[in-house]
Amino acid sequence: MLRPFTSYLPDWTRDWLEIIVPGLQILLILLVAWLLQYLLRRAVSRVGRHYLLPIELTMPLKGLLRWTIMLAALMLVLERLGVSATVLWTAFTGFATVGAVAFFAAWSVLSNLFCAFLIFTVRPYRLGDSIELLDVAEKPGARGRVVDINLLYTSLEDSDSPTPGTLLQIPNALIFQRVVRRWKGGQAPTPAAQAASSSPAAGQTPPPSL
Repeated sequence: MLRPFTSYLPDWTRDWLEIIVPGLQILLILLVAWLLQYLLRRAVSRVGRHYLLPIELTMPLKGLLRWTIMLAALMLVLERLGVSATVLWTAFTGFATVGAVAFFAAWSVLSNLFCAFLIFTVRPYRLGDSIELLDVAEKPGARGRVVDINLLYTSLEDSDSPTPGTLLQIPNALIFQRVVRRWKGGQAPTPAAQAASSSPAAGQTPPPSL
């Protein structure tokens, strides 16, 4: 039978192996974590440049990836230092429970952030477009020109307000719960113009009277 590798080493080196081997494992964990973080950050930056994502979206995503990798690396290092796996699992489940509670408490904010990501990638509308939110296709709703899109709100310059410059701040999540009527790069028609265009006699010459 083959003898263990340590049996071929001098007796004075065996005590050092108990320190050197865990130390090398910890260094390897840190190196892999740093390399993985570097590659993921570059991937996020490349995706952001390709799809023209705003820095307000890519920076929080990079921070989330960084802290997730650091937390995973920390747990692995603690395990190599002799911390019980049961203690690690208890701590992880505790943090997960707190995170789940915080997630549901901030659901509205997170849903707006996710919808902002969809707006920046799918682009159902862009800056300068005029849109109208409808509960149903026949019922008019909020309408205006898109002047700003951030992580929480889409700001519209209200077309129906008598005061120029009035803004409507609509949560991004609400955009995906309504029918959206869009006019690309132009002003939305006024209600009078819409009524005139929908009239059956619009643009027609009345028949001569007998």
